[in-house]
Amino acid sequence: MNQQGICTCHPGATVWLTGLPSAGKTTLARALAARLRADGRRVEVLDGDEVREFLSAGLGFSREDRHTNVARIGLVAEVLARNGVMAVVPVIAPFADSREAVRARHAKSATPYLEVHVATPVEVCSVRDVKGLYAKQAAGEIS
Repeated sequence: MNQQGICTCHPGATVWLTGLPSAGKTTLARALAARLRADGRRVEVLDGDEVREFLSAGLGFSREDRHTNVARIGLVAEVLARNGVMAVVPVIAPFADSREAVRARHAKSATPYLEVHVATPVEVCSVRDVKGLYAKQAAGEIS
């Protein structure tokens, strides 16, 4: 324990998983979290869909709203990680500047941050289509 009462034997960090919808980010995040917990780590998965439903309720999908959503998730992840929790974050986060702002927040507090792009081909994602987004896009309902 350090002077603030935080266990330094297992420092926190953020693992940010980004990629297309249905790329497998959440599946990988849950598997990683289970593995880390088995090793005795404190872990929180900040799933993008769950955060959007609760913490970012009311936000749309404009560029500004997406940036706000990512910033909120980044803040929570950084606070958790700074306090010894492994924050695993499966989020689409399509804009590089939004992800850079999260990275900078972590750097400012000297909190470890790892960004992983889950590079699943769009053809595979569209077959999985967990949320039906690719079908809606093909039908012209969303862009």
